[in-house]
Parts: sequence; C-alpha cells; structure tokens
Amino acid sequence: MLYCEQNSTNNLPKYNVLIIEDSEFINNTVYVTLNAKDYYYTDQAFNFKQAANKLHEKEYNFIILDLTLPDAYGEELLNDIKKLTKAKIIILTAEADKQIRETLFKNGILDYIVKDDQFSKSLKSIDITVKSIAKNIHSNVLVIDDSMFMCKQIEKILRIRNYNSLIALNAKDGFNLLKRRKTNLIILDMELPDIHGLELLNQIREKQEFCHIPVIILSGNNDPELIRDCLKSGASDFITKPFNIEEFTLKVDLSIESNRMHTEVLCKQKILDEYKLAIDDSTIVSKTDSKGIITYINQKFCDISGYSQEELIGKPHNIVRHPDMPHEVFEDMWRTIKSKKVWSGVVKNLKKDGSSYYVQSTINPIIDYDGSIVEYIGIRTDITELSKIKIELEKNLNISNKNFSQAYKISQEYQKAIDASNILSRTDTHGVITYVNDMFCKISGYSKEELLGKKHSILKSPRTSKKVYKKMWETISAKKVWQGQLENIAKDGSKYYVESTIVPILDEDENIVEYLGIRYNVTDIVTIHKELDSTQKEIIYKMGEVGESRSQETGNHVKRVAEYSRLLARLSGLGEKNANLLYTASPMHDIGKVAIPDSILKKPGKLTDEEWIVMRTHCEIGYRILKDSSRPILKAAALVSYRHHEKWDGSGYPNALKGEEIHIFGRITALADVFDALGSDRCYKKAWDLEKILTLFKEEKGKHFDPKLVELFLNNLDKFLFIRERFKDIN
Repeated sequence: MLYCEQNSTNNLPKYNVLIIEDSEFINNTVYVTLNAKDYYYTDQAFNFKQAANKLHEKEYNFIILDLTLPDAYGEELLNDIKKLTKAKIIILTAEADKQIRETLFKNGILDYIVKDDQFSKSLKSIDITVKSIAKNIHSNVLVIDDSMFMCKQIEKILRIRNYNSLIALNAKDGFNLLKRRKTNLIILDMELPDIHGLELLNQIREKQEFCHIPVIILSGNNDPELIRDCLKSGASDFITKPFNIEEFTLKVDLSIESNRMHTEVLCKQKILDEYKLAIDDSTIVSKTDSKGIITYINQKFCDISGYSQEELIGKPHNIVRHPDMPHEVFEDMWRTIKSKKVWSGVVKNLKKDGSSYYVQSTINPIIDYDGSIVEYIGIRTDITELSKIKIELEKNLNISNKNFSQAYKISQEYQKAIDASNILSRTDTHGVITYVNDMFCKISGYSKEELLGKKHSILKSPRTSKKVYKKMWETISAKKVWQGQLENIAKDGSKYYVESTIVPILDEDENIVEYLGIRYNVTDIVTIHKELDSTQKEIIYKMGEVGESRSQETGNHVKRVAEYSRLLARLSGLGEKNANLLYTASPMHDIGKVAIPDSILKKPGKLTDEEWIVMRTHCEIGYRILKDSSRPILKAAALVSYRHHEKWDGSGYPNALKGEEIHIFGRITALADVFDALGSDRCYKKAWDLEKILTLFKEEKGKHFDPKLVELFLNNLDKFLFIRERFKDIN
C-alpha cells in the first residue's frame, strides 16, 4: 500500500535549545548559527551550575553539551544532565576517542561533534539532524527478531531519533504487522523460530506492495555466502552483531531517506496519473503516430463522434472529417505540426450518424531527444452550440430589408445566447473598452464601472510577449480576425487563460468601427498542462536524487550537473529546446546505481576487479530502466545513463565508443559529471582544487573528453564557476 503524506520541514515547530559550553567563542558561534533560523529559541550556559538552573526553570528539546566544563566532566556530566531533562543531547567535544564515542551513543546521545578544523562545517549538521528527526516521527520501523532483549535495545536506539518501532518476535507476526501498518524500514534477524530470515526476505520481495521497503539484515552470522544471498534477495544492507550504534543509526537514516524519496516519486507518479485522468475527463483527447494513425482516444472522443474505440484506433482522423471542411485547413495543419509547431483551429467533424459537430482543436507534436516527431496529441473542446449560433446568425442577417425587423429580433436573441455562453467585450478603434458582459466581469474580478473606458492592458500579464499584442493589432488593423491564447491577470492578482477571437466590425464602406472580442475560459486545461509538465520534471529529478542518495553523493550534485549540462549544450549550439531537454534528463545519469549493492557502492576504499565489473553495470541498468518509455525526457535520460562513461578515445564503457559515435548528450554529461565529482568531497576522496581539475581537463582533451567541449568549458569557465558557487553544498 502506498502512503502519500504531506510531510514538510518548511513549517518546523519551535525548538528550545540550551548550549552548555565553557568557551565563550564556541558558545557564541553555536548560538549565532542556530539563531539564524527562526525555529530555534536558544539559551546559553557556561558551566554545569548555570545549566542546572536553566533546566530547572525551563523545558528544552535539545541540549548541545561540551563534555569538559569547569565544574563537571565526561560521562558523569552527561548522566547528571540526563537526570535534569528529557531533551535530546548532542555532544560537543575536543576528544575524538572512538571508545568514548561508542560509549556515549550507548548512553543515548543524538550526535557527536568534534571541535576540530572542520568544526564550522560540522555545526551545520546540527540543523540537518534536527530537521531529519522532525520528519522521523512519521516513519515506522518494523523490527523482526526472536530476542525480546535485542528488540528493546533497538527500540531504545530508534526512539532517540524519533522513529516509531513495531516489534515482532517471529516471521508470521512480522508479516501480519507489515500488512496492517505503514512501514518505512524493516530490520530483520536471520534466526527466527518459524522460518529462516532469508525465506521471509524473499516472501517480502515477492509482494508488490512491500517490494519497495528497504530491509536491513541484522545477524550474528557474517558468513560471506549469507551476506551475498541476502543482497541478491534485495536486502538494502547487512549489519553484523554486535553492532556499532552510530553506524547502525546512520544506515537506518540512509535507508529511511531512500524509502522516503522513493515513496515521494511514486506519489508524484500517482498525481501525474490523476492529472492525466483529469484531462481525459474534461477534454476530448486523441493520440496518433507520426503518420497520423490513431493510437489512443478517450471516452469523450467516442461520445461526441459516436464511434467506439475499436472503430477508431488504427484509422486516420479523416474517418470523422466533414466534407464541408476545406482541404487547405488540413494542409496547413499538417504543414504546421510537421514543422514541430503547435496548430490550433476550429474543425467541423462528422459523427457516425451523419450529423456534424465543431471542436476547438490544439494539436501538439511530441519530439524525442533526436528531434524526431514520435507522436501527435490532440486536445479538443466541444464548441458545437456556439458555432451553430454563429452560422444561424450569419444566415438570418443576410436577408432582404422587408424582413429586417424580424432579423433584428432574431439577432438580439442570438446575441443573448452568445452573451450567456462566452466572455465578451467590445472596444472602439483605439482599443478603449465600450462594453463587457457579466462573464467578463466574473472571470476578471472587475466591475463594469472599473472596465468601461479602460484598455485591455488593465488585464495584461507581464509574462506575455509584446510581440503577441503587436501581431494581434497588425492582424485586426488589417481587417482580419485574430485568434490566440492569452494569459491575463485578474483584479486579485490571480492568473487566468482565455482562448480569444478578436473580430474587426466593418461598416458598409469597409471601415473598422469597433472590435468584438469573444473568449472562452481555458484556465483548467492550461493549468493541468503546466502541472503535468512540472510534475514529470520533478519525478525525474527525484529519481535522480534517489540514485545519488544511495551512493551518498553531495547534496546538490544532480542540480549542478543539470545546470552545467544545459550551459554546455547552449554553448555547443544545440538550441534552447535540446538544452532544456538535457537539463531535465541529466539528473538521472546515475539512476542505475539503485541496483548496485551498498557493499560496493559505499565502499570507501578502492574496488576490486570483480567489484568494478559490477559497478560498471549501472550504465546499462539505467538504460534498461528507461529505454522503453515513449516520453522524450525519459528517452533522453536513458541515452545519458548509457553514454556518460564513454570516452572520446574509445577507452570508456560500456561499449567503448569513440568520438562522435558517442551521442552529444553523453559527451556533455560526462564532462559536467566529472567536473562536479572532482570538485566535491566523496566517501573515497577529498575535493580537488580548481587548478588541479583544469590541468586534468587539458590533459584529457581528446582522450576522455570531446576537445571542442573542453575548449568551450575553459573559455567560459567563469559561468561554470558561478553555477558551482550558486548551488554549492551547505552541509
């Protein structure tokens, strides 16, 4: 079962924090750092006596404690503080003793910060820890272990970090709890009274509703064969008893965060599906292949046309084409969409029963990463009633003078009908509003008194290009009808969108006497389109974050690689559209790492030859995950994942491609990824300085990297450094 929650740390509760540190400089440094956040109320104490007085007067959520005070010291000091408060305690100390550190974690501390040359950076981890445990109250950890003592010990450790524990002493009870309760992580012992833990792990992974939940194996048996079997069966990690508490909590935190991001991706996908359903419910939708053959139609298309899905799929749209429609309209439509532009217009169609209907149509060409059209999506709105009214109005006004009074009466009735179903306005030849109907006032939020005598610029959105309005005035001044979609700003500042038709009204001498504006509200459709686009991009970005979080990459790595890639694509002359496509797809360059075991992915030392072979498979894994998608962004992401470790001289992997055999997206992402990786701290290395990185790039020009891209990078280095500074890691 998928649990989608709105858990945000943007509105954190207020926390009372007491800093107990005898060094005035360090105490004040911590105080200033925390007070910069508006969710901390921070107090200071410089010795145990002052701290005790404050703890008697006030309740605190967190204590930041130096273990060496003038009047108290060490573990005894910690115990004295714990007698006075239930606050969570973060140790601040100059001692980096591993044994003391482990002892303190056993005694229930939240974190251990050493006052060394990295102290200012370590201070930022306090805020990160607080935000993390604020989210943890929503996370349940299922502990399946036959030892009640071990379960209680784990429960105590998890409680310190605000996790909720679910306890089961055998496999059957554990599986039942898993079915009934939301679970974010499973900690599983191998030796269970009813079945072996490995068998239970396989049962969990076989269930679709549980397969995404991370499982940490906790076992006293560190046999390499058992570890391998557990990882092959889908375990996230393997911890040997007796375990180091700090290591245990760090691995729990990483697994929970990975599950949290995975769930967020699934929830976003669910939202995306709901948006698709919303479009299907509110508009007439069809898809065709690049040759115009229908591949999908929704129920509203069937309802309005009278045809079934079986009768429409596999046919071209001329099955509903009305003979009254000029061939020139469809020639213009195909010319437009084949040139990769959007076509909009009114189309008269023929139902299966022989009757006609009218639709306002928008045809969108869908482009893949190679710039080829893969399909067309048509979104339509039924305007049959409006079109029939217009036709009848024209017909009835074109009669002899002897019946003019009758025609005038009929025209008034039609005007009422149009007025009731559309957003109308009239202006004089200078664009000054002379009439608006009630629907115009309702959507804009202005009264008639506020609009009459003004120009439509009162509603103009700053986001709409001046070229649009210039083209509109050129068209209507030439006595032609202008049609287009406009974004407007209502009186309350909200945005709304209208499909507009501006008609110049001519007198008998063919002079323009006024302009009539007929609009209908398309805000819901436009909003859904924007939400679909942003949600798809967010899902892709989050999927990229999932891959990076498993390998513990730096916080903004995927963001910087995306920015570098877009900049380099622009400099390479790929155009804005391809640059933005690469920007959206590049965060997923390492998505294949989700399938690499933690024992290899997070290994701090050099990989063995066998481990390196496994690590290299992440390119092909990422490609297989994404390659079958019909979405241009995901197809581009598949290509980036597959090619970003190829090298210009053919020494890369997985296919040892050379030169321009490597797709330009792969060549760009390779350079962007290496530049950021070398300049960032990793678990196996420290960040390189800039001069060393630039020296390497010059040496690898024509070897690892495309020489033209290296030149573009070096000639525009200031722009890349600006991005690196703007999105630098804060922890």
